[in-house]
Amino acid sequence: MAEAEEQETESLEESTDESEEEESEEEPKLKYERLSNGVTEILQKDAASCMTVHDKFLALGTHYGKVYLLDIQGNITQKFDVSPVKINQISLDESGEHMGVCSEDGKVQVFGLYSGEEFHETFDCPIKIIAVHPHFVRSSCKQFVTGGKKVLCEEHGTNTTSDVQMLLLFERSWMSRWKSSVLHEGEGNIRSVKWRGHLIAWANNMGVKIFDITSKQRITNVPRDDISLRPDMYPCSLCWKDSVTLIIGWGTSVKICSVKERHASELRDLPSRYVEIVSQFETEFYISGLAPLCDQLVVLSYVKEVSEKTEREYCARPRLDIIQPLSETCEEISSDALTVRGFQENECRDYHLEYSEGESLFYIVSPRDVVVAKERDQDDHIDWLLEKKKYEEALMAAEISQKNIKRHKILDIGLAYINHLVEKGEYDIAARKCQKILGKNAALWEYEVYKFKEIGQLKAISPYLPRGDPVLKPLIYEMILHEFLESDYEGFATLIREWPGDLYNNSVIVQAVRDHLKKDSQNRTLLKTLAELYTYDKNYGNALEIYLTLRHKDVFQLIHKHNLFSSIKDKIVLLMDFDSEKAVDMLLDNEDKISIKKVVEELEDRPELQHVYLHKLFKRDHHKGQRYHEKQISLYAEYDRPNLLPFLRDSTHCPLEKALEICQQRNFVEETVYLLSRMGNSRSALKMIMEELHDVDKAIEFAKEQDDGELWEDLILYSIDKPPFITGLLNNIGTHVDPILLIHRIKEGMEIPNLRDSLVKILQDYNLQILLREGCKKILVADSLSLLKKMHRTQMKGVLVDDAAKPFSVVAFHCRHMFHKECLPVPSMVSWPLGSRSEVYPSSGGFSGLAFYHTGKMNLFIKCRIAYMVVPPYPRCQLP
Repeated sequence: MAEAEEQETESLEESTDESEEEESEEEPKLKYERLSNGVTEILQKDAASCMTVHDKFLALGTHYGKVYLLDIQGNITQKFDVSPVKINQISLDESGEHMGVCSEDGKVQVFGLYSGEEFHETFDCPIKIIAVHPHFVRSSCKQFVTGGKKVLCEEHGTNTTSDVQMLLLFERSWMSRWKSSVLHEGEGNIRSVKWRGHLIAWANNMGVKIFDITSKQRITNVPRDDISLRPDMYPCSLCWKDSVTLIIGWGTSVKICSVKERHASELRDLPSRYVEIVSQFETEFYISGLAPLCDQLVVLSYVKEVSEKTEREYCARPRLDIIQPLSETCEEISSDALTVRGFQENECRDYHLEYSEGESLFYIVSPRDVVVAKERDQDDHIDWLLEKKKYEEALMAAEISQKNIKRHKILDIGLAYINHLVEKGEYDIAARKCQKILGKNAALWEYEVYKFKEIGQLKAISPYLPRGDPVLKPLIYEMILHEFLESDYEGFATLIREWPGDLYNNSVIVQAVRDHLKKDSQNRTLLKTLAELYTYDKNYGNALEIYLTLRHKDVFQLIHKHNLFSSIKDKIVLLMDFDSEKAVDMLLDNEDKISIKKVVEELEDRPELQHVYLHKLFKRDHHKGQRYHEKQISLYAEYDRPNLLPFLRDSTHCPLEKALEICQQRNFVEETVYLLSRMGNSRSALKMIMEELHDVDKAIEFAKEQDDGELWEDLILYSIDKPPFITGLLNNIGTHVDPILLIHRIKEGMEIPNLRDSLVKILQDYNLQILLREGCKKILVADSLSLLKKMHRTQMKGVLVDDAAKPFSVVAFHCRHMFHKECLPVPSMVSWPLGSRSEVYPSSGGFSGLAFYHTGKMNLFIKCRIAYMVVPPYPRCQLP
């Protein structure tokens, strides 16, 4: 039976290993290693029962009552024999100078690691929890909490014992004596406690409580969800993420609680703080431990599975999951199955998860093993990518984090990537990656080229060879060119075209091409390439000869670049036949080198090419080729009639009689109409439109352009017996000729298409004209009145005449009234009666003047400094 169980255990281990391999395609978020050295020695003879982590050291408790202090590598630095039985919990303050220990035999000890202070207490029951104040090192914070039945009672000098489980707070008094107080009692055994800042959280059989040590108040009770689970077999896991956020894991449930301040208006008899559950969700497995990781959670889970063969339930490897909490659910980020020693025999309560906040280290504690999990760095990420042969991603990761990686070099990863691609037969990709990976290292480039030569793949690397910085040895480039020349003329030509001529020995390559042309003298690719090689050697004559023979497009570039116009004066027809557009552009751009006259003479036997040249010349400048305009009439008529009419319109040097003769001979109606109108024979032109084109719209448009009453009369006479023409005239004549003239001439009984619509349009046009005239009249009258008022106001204003020779100033009005400036009232200082008007009269008899203000019932006088007198009313003047 024992052998069968052993075989089953081995098969389970194999199956879990296989499942891990299947899931390994997804990169783990954490990396794992066993805590060895002293830990290995301890666990060979003893079993781990609990552990706590400080930034400086680790404290490990065992089943044999020992407490070991370890460095982060697992080496033993100190050992304490606390009890002969199991250590249940170890607590450290934040300074790492004081330790609290409780054991299964009821012993509780709090002592200084570097001082002689110590507290001992023994209860008559197993003590599962202890937590010292985070700032225990301070004299004002000598406090710790523990759970038990014994209560110290100093009345009558006796001690009393209670069967009720209590959470006790021990405090050192001012005389260095310790006193205890009950924070909570009842509700079963207390199996977990965590102290952070001023808040203590503990779990008993009923749920989780939080106590505020400052206000001495319990501020919440979070009940246990699944009461069917035994709390001793599936204990609660507590973890403070920060000073106000508590994470609770119990069974398969996770709750994230936030401690918040209560508003002053809500206090009354309530605690000053309250707890809000900000996230709550279920997990797939039983929770053995929790730890925060930024805004995520690390969860240690106890897993039970059912064997497919025996259908028996067995203990599987524990899992360490990273999850992203949401309000009512969670998202799994990663999940790793851990192969810890003896996992087949462990229960949920045997696993613990401790963590170091400063370094994001997570310690998975089991009776026979301690595994350390830490976040993977970029070197680990690259290791995993290389292991999975994801070289491109590894290279990219190394480039992004080149300042942070310590164990890898970008070049080494890149060379491994190239080798991997070559082994896979992906030669083109490998060659392309050489550009990025090899960079400016000429020696590595040459090494890789020879490696590609050995496998017969020089063509693959040729497009990516460096051409400037660095420059490889000429032999490298010549070797590749010879490779192409032997098997791929097009590829050879491409390289010659793309590579600068100074990369290789040009004469060597020219001779090699000539040797191949002896076998295939008409090969256009080799001839074109030879012309390019001649160009690199500045042997432009030979290059131009080959280009013209081949009628190659680069001939124009060669002529421009090297100023070979003197060599092409007798080859203009050849160039035009090859590409007339480019040839004409080149000839027109270089008139100073090849004259217009020379070009026209060369093209005399090719009138169609002559027309192309002269047409483009005319488009550029209407006057440069004026001596050829008469010739162009025939050329346009023969080869390009659509452009004849625009030419006749734009040319001022074209003989109209000659043009008219040619157009009439060829029966070009539109061109003839234009020429007749231009020569002043508008009536003949109109007649031709009506008789030849039968286009009333064009006839009306022509009459509008000429704006001649006689033409309109001719048009009406011609149209009077043609109903469609009458309709066209009715629709368009209204703004040019009185429609009545046309309507009176329509024969009675003649049926005219769309007559009603035409008459309605005439009335609408007439009404529109009336409205436009009335609108213009209103605008004119309004503008005239506005300008008249403006002129009147301007003339009524006074003008200050300041004479420096006189001790006073005079104000003169356009009505010839003048006053001393001092004699005029200041408007801001005079309150006029309601309805008053001011009138100013001129002085008489040598007096200086008088201001008279008329109110209707009374006259007000303002006396001038010299004298005043009442005079008959004069036209009013406006005071300034």
